[in-house]
Amino acid sequence: MRVDIPGTPGTFTGLVLRVSQCVFAAASISYMVSSGAFFNYTAFCYLIAAMGLQVIWSSGLAILDTFALLRKKTLLSPVFVSLFVVGDWVTSTLSLAGASSSAGVMVLYFGDLGSCTFEADCWRYQLSVTLAFLSWISISISSLTTLWLLASSV
Repeated sequence: MRVDIPGTPGTFTGLVLRVSQCVFAAASISYMVSSGAFFNYTAFCYLIAAMGLQVIWSSGLAILDTFALLRKKTLLSPVFVSLFVVGDWVTSTLSLAGASSSAGVMVLYFGDLGSCTFEADCWRYQLSVTLAFLSWISISISSLTTLWLLASSV
């Protein structure tokens, strides 16, 4: 069975999606942690936890994709695809929740209450949330692709 859907596990586009998820999530963590007082906001702590899980999941699957590409193996068995669907949807949901809650804190505290200046760490928080949304976009593409694969194999 040969499936030519971009982003399929074990393909070059799948590897690019996994690497971009990992890079965006790691960058989001690094910008959030480099600010001084992120731990004062629960949503920012949740974002770091969600992005940490995203880094672990995406880097593991990027290694698996690299192995499949080098060995010219296919990762389209129903067990693998089912695992990818569940993992992608869980990490996608957690990433969206973390990015959305952090964006809400950004709007409330820093926009509506006016307690953020560019001399402070506000730009790091904003960049971290933006990178988290970019990570979520790439994981959502992967999760939709794997769901499509699961549905087409049934």
